[in-house]
Amino acid sequence: MIKVLLLGAGMVAKPIANYLLQNNIALTICSRTLSKAEKLINGHPNGKAFAWTIDDFDTLDKMIANHDLTVSLLPFAHHVTVAQLCIKHKKNMVTTSYVSDAMKELDTEAKEAGIIILNEIGLDPGFDHMTAMHIIDKVQSQGGKIKEFYSLCGALAAPEETDNPLKYKFSWSPKGVIMAGNNGAKFKKDGQIVEISSKNLFKNPLQISFPEVGPMEVYPNRDSLAYIDLYNLPNVETMYRGTFRYKNWCETMDAIKALGMVNYEKKDFKGKSYKEVVAEQIGVYPANVKEKVAERLGLQLDSPAIVAMDWLGLFSKFKVHLEEGSTFDLTSDLMLEKMMLPEGARDMVIMLHSFLIETADGKKEVIKSRLLDFANEEDTSIARTVALPAAIAVQLILEGKITDTGVHIPIAKTIYEPVLSELKKMGIAMVEEWGLPESEKLG
Repeated sequence: MIKVLLLGAGMVAKPIANYLLQNNIALTICSRTLSKAEKLINGHPNGKAFAWTIDDFDTLDKMIANHDLTVSLLPFAHHVTVAQLCIKHKKNMVTTSYVSDAMKELDTEAKEAGIIILNEIGLDPGFDHMTAMHIIDKVQSQGGKIKEFYSLCGALAAPEETDNPLKYKFSWSPKGVIMAGNNGAKFKKDGQIVEISSKNLFKNPLQISFPEVGPMEVYPNRDSLAYIDLYNLPNVETMYRGTFRYKNWCETMDAIKALGMVNYEKKDFKGKSYKEVVAEQIGVYPANVKEKVAERLGLQLDSPAIVAMDWLGLFSKFKVHLEEGSTFDLTSDLMLEKMMLPEGARDMVIMLHSFLIETADGKKEVIKSRLLDFANEEDTSIARTVALPAAIAVQLILEGKITDTGVHIPIAKTIYEPVLSELKKMGIAMVEEWGLPESEKLG
């Protein structure tokens, strides 16, 4: 029987485990916490749970040697170590994480070993690459040109769960979401390079109405420029990757950042209340801190940002739960306490690709491609949409239907076509609209 090693038992591991076990693959799940791995195996005769930590290199070496393929869901810093052992033992590897420069450097060795190290085979990155390249390749094969490309994605609570002032609940890591909001961004707009500082990331979001969901905001996502070469679009005039949020998120996060409440610098919080910390950040006396913050930020007391920060507890007299830490820790921990998606509540994933193209005969048209996916009884939407592309890729590699070697992300037709075909059978597919008028373009 074919054997797969799954390193990690976190939030996306369950759909991968279920898919592989249902497809008659022997699966070993390794986790620091044995009970997590055992829960995922759930008594299946083809499954094994194993307690293991990343510092046990010798055991990792033996496990990779004794399995046909390794899936790494470890923190991204450990993927290269796993990849090097996969090359040593000529075993294929799959991960949902961004490909690092150190991983790219293993390409020649992986080819010489005759294996594939497939990265970014999740949702974003992953499903976004595959569904974008499906359209890009089709347009270019017909002699068309991509003039503008927007790729937007969001992992959010379903509309019925937006019952707090930020209209957001975490089905993922709060600290990861907030940390991403501390990045700056770069994109190309109408032929010009636009750079957005971290300070201004949430200012002036795009306003987009998403079918069946309603008004949404979009802020830019890190470095969109890298995707110009990645997607082979040297003459594209607009390249923008962004993140969907419900309205009010951007205003609130912009205000929180302006107060310095997501900084990483360590501070002494011993004996201080939340309002005292906020007051200290802007150099005022703690009394009436909400009013002072509103004045400092030029906001009304009933503005979404002030209401949201008040609800979160940043103006409260309660003592900070940390004696020492950063304002990032303080704020993200408050969000963790108040904004987690409850057990059994629905989350959703939305994705939108919007292209302005020039056809071979010189006409300009818009193509839109969108995904709206909700949690089911078994899994959250984010877990399914991240995990199932990876699980399907594992199956296809083991069956010899993906034969590429080297270090890859899923932008080649040989990879994305069979993965998208299987995802469609599972109800995960974009709805495409071709031939729309130029007036339908974004921005």
